[in-house]
Amino acid sequence: MARGLLSFDPPTTAYWFEVVEVGLENTPTREKWKTLMKGYTTHFPGHGTLFEETYLEGKAEGKTEGEAKGKAEDRAALILRVLDKHAIHAPADTRERITSCTDLDTLTLWFDRALTATKAEDLFTEAPAVGSVET
Repeated sequence: MARGLLSFDPPTTAYWFEVVEVGLENTPTREKWKTLMKGYTTHFPGHGTLFEETYLEGKAEGKTEGEAKGKAEDRAALILRVLDKHAIHAPADTRERITSCTDLDTLTLWFDRALTATKAEDLFTEAPAVGSVET
C-alpha cells in the first residue's frame, strides 16, 4: 500500500499516509506504520500521529534551544556591561569569547568574576583556593 501511495505527489502522499495511520488507531500495525512513515508532515492535528509528535517535539526542542540562547545572550551582555561599568577594557577576542559562549553555568561564573575583576582576563582564570600558600 505504501508503495502505491508513493506514486502521488509528496503532499498527497503525506496526507494519505496519515489517513491510514489515523485509521489504524491503537494497534500494533499502527506502530509499524509509524516506523515506516517517519519524516512526513501532519494533516490531522490532535490525533497523536507520528507526524504530529515529531513536529511537536521539534517545536518544543526549538523553543527550549531558543530560550537557552536568549538567556546566554542576556548573560553575555550583562558581563560586558559590568566590565564596561568598571572601566575594564575587553579586547575583541575576549568579547567574542563571552558572546559566543552558550553554556549558562560558565556565563554565570564569568558574571560573578566580572563583579570583582580588575582586568578582563580575570574572568577566565581560576582563583587560588582559600588558605593555599604559594611557594
